[in-house]
Amino acid sequence: MKIPQDERMKGKNKRKCRICEGANGLIRKYGLFICRRCFREVGEKLGFRKYGR
Repeated sequence: MKIPQDERMKGKNKRKCRICEGANGLIRKYGLFICRRCFREVGEKLGFRKYGR
């Protein structure tokens, strides 16, 4: 009897980006669960400001 793929996922692979479903570069702080690439697109809409360059 095989275990379904959803039940086998553990650790970092279990968490995915809410927007693009990617697992790399995930920002979990403040419960965002958004990858860094998507965060660059929607960060200002969420209320974050860009400082520096």
